[in-house]
Order: sequence, then structure tokens, then C-alpha cells
Amino acid sequence: MVDLGSNSVRLVIYEGRGRNPVAIFNEKAVLRLGRGLQSTGLLNAEGEAAALTVMNRYKAIAQAMGAQPFEVLGTAAVRDAENGRAFVATLQARMPGVPVRILSGEEEAALAAEGLLCGIPTADGILADIGGGSLELVRLERGQRGVAKTLRLGVIRLAERCGGDLAQARAMVEADLAGVPWLAEAAGRDLYLVGGAWRALARIHIAQTSYPLNMVHHYTIGREEARDLTGVVAGASRRALERMPGVPRRRIDDLPFAAVVLRRVLRSTGARRVVFSANGLHEGWYACLLSPAERARDPLLAAGQEAARRFGRDPALPPALLAWTDPLFPGEAGEARRLREAACWMSDIGSHEHPEYRAEQAFLRVLRLSSIGLDHHARAFLGLTLALRYEAEPGAAFLATADMLLGEEAKRRATILGVAMRLAYTLSAGTPDLLTGTQLLVSDLLTLRLAEDTGVFSGDNLTRRLERLGEAMGLQTTTEVAPLAAADRPAA
Repeated sequence: MVDLGSNSVRLVIYEGRGRNPVAIFNEKAVLRLGRGLQSTGLLNAEGEAAALTVMNRYKAIAQAMGAQPFEVLGTAAVRDAENGRAFVATLQARMPGVPVRILSGEEEAALAAEGLLCGIPTADGILADIGGGSLELVRLERGQRGVAKTLRLGVIRLAERCGGDLAQARAMVEADLAGVPWLAEAAGRDLYLVGGAWRALARIHIAQTSYPLNMVHHYTIGREEARDLTGVVAGASRRALERMPGVPRRRIDDLPFAAVVLRRVLRSTGARRVVFSANGLHEGWYACLLSPAERARDPLLAAGQEAARRFGRDPALPPALLAWTDPLFPGEAGEARRLREAACWMSDIGSHEHPEYRAEQAFLRVLRLSSIGLDHHARAFLGLTLALRYEAEPGAAFLATADMLLGEEAKRRATILGVAMRLAYTLSAGTPDLLTGTQLLVSDLLTLRLAEDTGVFSGDNLTRRLERLGEAMGLQTTTEVAPLAAADRPAA
């Protein structure tokens, strides 16, 4: 799919049609098609010529990679320019058979919302998608898309409307936002930010705060932090912006206007937090290709299941492991259970790594996994859990990221689960058949019950790992060997 935008033209090609989009090719050309549109009403002539050349390349790439379907979507600049349809006709003549569609503001907002919800299905608040030519605002109600509004507040257009004067830009933004009264309904909820200019702001904040994970998607900051960031960026000179760590050079001219819009949107919404998203129009287009059943899957669990399929040895073990660890987490529900289930699916992803590096490789693989379904807390929790499953030393230097991102309770749960997984794999050799002959019982003691004649026995190695699990839980341990009644067997 190609996004023919006001600032850039981007080709993204996805692999397959799984629950979580996997981009296997992504190329962007900054052409600024929307430059001058405010004064001339026309697309930028240099950008038009360059776009025809770039689109010829993108078509060739799509054909060579067998990308189907292949579609071009035009957004604000093409939509609003007097010669936008003529440009599309020229493009269509050069690429016969390739659909070229000009999105309305409502369609652009809808696709941006679908892209966000693809990765954050329970999003609740306001989505704000900023481009070069427009700002799309969408009301989100617990994962459901509501009313939408398109405003002429893209960074290129706003800069031209105000003649580069930030004071005038503030007044224009305030006036335009005043016409969207439902923004105030987001008070106390989240503001979800989509678009390259706002991702650039996130990168600045990540660099300035030495945040341990250099990943914009799901990066979350509080309202006051966001206000402080916008104040610094909007008030900085160009020279100061150039010296800021993390500033993308091609975004320097856009950043002050992006900051002004964000600060006013924060004021209009009363949002409590800002959540940056790398998902948007492209992922929304992709999501619309999925079957309803595939779309309904939990993206976190889908990521875990895909990891099990690619890196694990026995796909029947994770469900059995989830049931086997149930007694360790009584009363667990909601997000905590989702994380434990995802960890069980990912529990064998280091099986093919070198034994000396399994813990570190498993940790880094999860921490840096290219999946939209994992927020930063989930990445740290799952990474720590799997590192301990492979017997990482708790103070290992590579675990510093998890230590910074997780609270004490989350680290305690990850430790219990990781050590329990290590015990389970020791008992079962990674097979559900052997695991079925064992059971954990939790009372005043942590008891490991082993069935007779199942190939599982208590040795020094097993005893040591059981004792480590007991230490993590603050319990003494014991082992008993007895016939295991069918009713006592953990469900697979």
C-alpha cells in the first residue's frame, strides 16, 4: 500500500494476513506535495514530478515482491488541491490496473482509527492523527470508533496559514478546536497520537529522559510531561532544535507547529496521558483486509502464539503450562492473566539458541519484537520472565531495562513465573505428556506432586529448582510421589 501524503509518499508491504501486521518492506520519500497549497490551491510542482518517478519505483517493487492487493491512497493534499484529481488521473494512466483512491477526511480518520485499534483494541479517549495537510480527530469509546472531524491543522498547512508566526498559529488552532465540542469528553482519559511529526516529539522526549527502550510505539507520558515537552519545543530556536538529541533533521521545520497543536489539543481534551502510536493509516488499511475472526483475536496473545509457532518445539505445551501454573496465581484476572498466557506461549523461544546465550537472546527477542500487540510494560515483563526461565542471574546487566520499566510487584510475578517455567521444562523435557504427570499444590507449603511410573522423578536438579520457586514465593517446599487421580490432573 502507498500513502500519498502532503509531506511524504510511503510504500509499506506486509507479510501474510496475521493478526499483527508484519512490515517486510517500508520506504519513504519526503516530497512535500502539500507545500504551497494554502496560497496556490495547487500541489507542489516539484513534488508532483518527483512523485511520478517514485511511484514508478514503488509499483516495480510491489510487482517484484508479489504484493497483493496493491493500492494507492491519497490524503489531504491530493484531496484538497484544485489539480489533485488531474494528478491522480496522470498517475493512473502511468500505472494501469493499480487502484488510486482519494480518501475523504472521514475515510482518512476511520483508517487511522482502525490502525490504532489494531494494536490497542481497548483504546479509550481521543485519537489525533497529524499529517502535513490535516489533523484527524476521532472519539474512541473503549475500543469503538465514534465521531470524527478533519481540520486544516497539518504541520505544513498550519505553517503556511499563519505565515510562520507561532502566535498566530496558536490562535488558529484554538479557533479550529473550539468547533469540536466533543473533545472535552476525553477529560481524564488518554490522547492517542499518530503521525510522523508527533513521533518526532516522542523521540526527543525518549532521548532527553534517557528512557531505556528506544521505541515510539506505545510510549506513554503524563499530561504535564507532554505540556513541558511542547513548551520546550515550541519555544526553541531552530539552532536549539538542531542541537537537541533525538531530533530528526527533516522534521525541524515542522516541530514547533506540531508542538503548538499538541499543547492546544491537550488543553481541549483534558487528557490525563499521551500515548504515542506507530500505527495509523497503513495499519488501518491492513486491518480492513483481515477476516472478522482474525481481527477479533487478542494482539498480545496472537504475538505469543506466532512466537511459539516460529521458535518453539511443541505447540501443545503452552496451554498445558498455563494450566500447570494456575495454582501459583490465585485470583488472577484481566491484564495479569493475559501476560501470563502470553509468557507461556513464548516460553520456548530460546530453544534453538546457544545454551550460554539463551537467557539474553530470549530477553532481547521479546523486548525488541516487531509486534504492535506489546506495550512497553508487557515487553519488559515477558522479557524478564523468559530470561529467568532460562536461568538468567537476577542482577545480569542486560536485565537493566526490565528493572527500570517494572515495579516491584510486576518483578515478583515475573520471577515466580519464570522460575516455575524453568521447573516445568526440567520436569517435562518440553512435552505436555510428561508435564501431565506432575502438579503444583500451594498451601502453607509449596508441594510438587509426581505421578508414579511416568518418567518423572525427583533428583538434585529438580529439588534445587523447586526450592528456588519456593524462595520466590516465600514458601517451604516438599515433593511427594503418588498415583495421580484423573480428577487431579491439570487440564491441558
